[in-house]
Amino acid sequence: MEKSIAFLGEIVSSKKEVKKAIKSVIAELMDRVIRKVLVDDPFIPEEHKFKKPLYAALVPDEIFKGSHFERRFTTPFGKVWEKLACASAKQGLGVGILGHKVEGMVKKERLRRIAEVLNKLEHPSRESGRRMKPDWDSELKYILKGGGRSIPTTIVCDLYAEDKKNGRKYAFELKAPLPNSDQTKVSKEKMLKLYSMEPKKLVTHFMRYLIIRMVVKRIMIGVFPSVGLIC
Repeated sequence: MEKSIAFLGEIVSSKKEVKKAIKSVIAELMDRVIRKVLVDDPFIPEEHKFKKPLYAALVPDEIFKGSHFERRFTTPFGKVWEKLACASAKQGLGVGILGHKVEGMVKKERLRRIAEVLNKLEHPSRESGRRMKPDWDSELKYILKGGGRSIPTTIVCDLYAEDKKNGRKYAFELKAPLPNSDQTKVSKEKMLKLYSMEPKKLVTHFMRYLIIRMVVKRIMIGVFPSVGLIC
């Protein structure tokens, strides 16, 4: 994790272009939210009282007005972290693409072993009644011993980045701090398949959404001082 944070820190450290890109993404979001709340879909007390007369009689309009704004702010903000990570990659490395496809060849036995490992991590064994504990190094070592014919495989990365200076290519999975188990299973499957590709396609750095949020937040505080109070 420390290496991952250092890697992203290198992307965004003291670069005016990155700060400008992050500020642009946030400003665009806020302009869109404000326009929606004030112009396109404002809170209308009369309409609220007509649709929910009991609620309107019990709770002041100001409370529902704040709730009206909060919903229209938090819903689109979920996608903003991805855009911020992409903007940081573009400005800090040279290339940043969301939803990028990586195509390569993976041996058939490796694909079978990937499915085997994921199933053992998810489901308890019949003998012990316990699930296998994650061990990245041993899992990958076991998978890479698999052979067989090569099968075309496509992976869609949440974020693809490329360093124009040294030609290194990176893939990222962006997830919430507490993702569902099915989401983590899919992300790990992608990681294992990327590491199993021949020839190797990327210098892979998969990390949690939370790490990206931490680093981007550090730059956002430099652009918007009030961010430190709300993140």
